[in-house]
Amino acid sequence: ITDILYQQNILYKKDAAEYKRIMNTISSLDIEEDNVKLVRVLSYVNFNDFTKVWLDNKPKVDEINGLIADGYFSAGIAIEKDGKSIALLNGNEKCNYAVYIGKDKVPGIVHSDKANQDNIIIKYIPKWLNIQVGDEVITSGMDNIFFEGLRVGKVLDVIKLSQTQEAIVKPYATVLNKRYFYLYYK
Repeated sequence: ITDILYQQNILYKKDAAEYKRIMNTISSLDIEEDNVKLVRVLSYVNFNDFTKVWLDNKPKVDEINGLIADGYFSAGIAIEKDGKSIALLNGNEKCNYAVYIGKDKVPGIVHSDKANQDNIIIKYIPKWLNIQVGDEVITSGMDNIFFEGLRVGKVLDVIKLSQTQEAIVKPYATVLNKRYFYLYYK
């Protein structure tokens, strides 16, 4: 039993160190502290879907809140379901939010990439606007889910369609192994 308690103590110390690190980075965000809350991941909603997790937060009904990872990167969204808070992480088919691409702030909407779950796709990009491989993607704030300027990822590829274009993006946040997120309230 001593060995079990020792192992549990090590895990608690790791969690405490992670919590302290996260709380120290909150001051670097350029938003009001009252609009950000640290939340803990409780478990997966379904064991076969790693992009949907329960959070230890009391949600507001009919609100979509932004999730922030590592203090700087968009990680997905949080919604209410049956009085509980669910995080739909980047890569989840229902995780959508507005972004800007590149220095010209070309608009688009984040979607899951069914072909490669490590990436996301930015859809509904106006065809006449110029985007390039290597452009940085940030949140636009136009949807009231995130504030403007939160880093999302870098463009890996641009796909020209008949009416619009799409961008394949490598997200900065690695969300599948996180135990804590910031929840951004409007």
